[in-house]
Amino acid sequence: MRVCAGLDRDGSYRLAVSITNVVRSTGPRQAGYVAARENVPVDENTPAPAPSYPAHPAGSADADLLTPYPVGLLLRGRRVVVVGGGHVAQRRVPTLIAAGAEVVVVSPEVTPAIEGLGEEITWLRRPFEEPDLDGAWYAIAATDSAVVNEAVTRAAEERRIFCVRSDDASHGTAWTPAVGRHDGVTVAVLSNREPRRSAALRDAVVEGMREGRIAARTSATHTPGVTLVGGGPGDPELITVAGRKALMEADVVVADRLAPRELLAELPADVELIDVAKLPRGRSAAQEEINRVIVEQALAGKRVARFKGGDNFVFGRGYEEIIACREAGVPVTVIPGLTSPVSVPGLAGVPVTHRGVTHEFTVISGHLPPGHPESLTNWTAVAQLRGTLVLMMAVENAPAIASALLVAGRDPGVPVAVICDGSMPTERTVLATLGTLADVLDREAVRPPAIIVVGEVVRVAHPDAF
Repeated sequence: MRVCAGLDRDGSYRLAVSITNVVRSTGPRQAGYVAARENVPVDENTPAPAPSYPAHPAGSADADLLTPYPVGLLLRGRRVVVVGGGHVAQRRVPTLIAAGAEVVVVSPEVTPAIEGLGEEITWLRRPFEEPDLDGAWYAIAATDSAVVNEAVTRAAEERRIFCVRSDDASHGTAWTPAVGRHDGVTVAVLSNREPRRSAALRDAVVEGMREGRIAARTSATHTPGVTLVGGGPGDPELITVAGRKALMEADVVVADRLAPRELLAELPADVELIDVAKLPRGRSAAQEEINRVIVEQALAGKRVARFKGGDNFVFGRGYEEIIACREAGVPVTVIPGLTSPVSVPGLAGVPVTHRGVTHEFTVISGHLPPGHPESLTNWTAVAQLRGTLVLMMAVENAPAIASALLVAGRDPGVPVAVICDGSMPTERTVLATLGTLADVLDREAVRPPAIIVVGEVVRVAHPDAF
């Protein structure tokens, strides 16, 4: 396996990585991708003549080896000819356009997607002619005709133009790697004519880069500041790619109790972890202290990831932290997370909306009971709503909330689903009605964290229970 890295000067490919295997030519040509058929006046039953490519020295031990030389082509403003208008061409043309190439497609017919590119390409609506390659820097033979592909390859060879042949890579002069890009880095993988293996390796490398598991820390990219990272409902697989990457690139992680805790074990060894857990009715870090910590660490030149469960701004006090950072002159960015009042019911199979059943859903914090002097919720008005209610942080006050809704006129037979430990291995769903909720919570020993869903959508999800 070979690895090649390079840095270009105009920013098109700031870093290129290519992983290649030695490839052995093993006899007759392999069938390849199918593209739009070229209407050329030739007998396709006649075998294509043998290519006149430079051969390895006779008698050499490496005479049967094809060893590619990895390189990054800067094609901006340069003519590239793609012969064929089928699905292979459809996959190659957009990346050539993105590289700034002047793309010429030669084919009597093309797919709708290629035709839709309009003025972004030049389409020669006819069979291939050798002069089509005049002035080209690169060519791709991507038809379903071996004869046409051979003609393209030969014409390119005569003009010293590197040419990819989609139906038989061993008879081309260039190969197309599996390519992925992230954060200015281009990853290109070539394997032993095994495209699925190349793609799998490409995906693994790019995924590792996106998640921060593959990274090279440099002072040039070290920007102090605070990033608010929403961790989602709890399952570490449900954090966003951007969120995981921010964690892996941080110098300091300031974590809540409900943030996906398994991810903390993946942090690099030199990352400082600061615990600011808030336990229900127990020990907790004051919000003012959390604000002080993240600001102090950022002003000390650190990259701080403020890591919390759910989304930063859905009862997450995220904006209080933004205000604190702004007042201190600390740069702050936000990475949203899957918000628990939507994602947890969804994972449990309970939709918060359903056509013909509800036109709205309301998310309410239940950390204060009805009648509390600091409560901002008009529970009488809430009881008049016909849609779905999603209650967060409401386990302790659920009996009082149910009572207030019933007094204000909500039907006691309305279905209720209590989803405990949403997205976690211990997840369970407890079913009740608004009238039986208090007794069911006590009997089932429900403890936080839990999301309570009130409404007819629960009946849709569990028709046999109601």
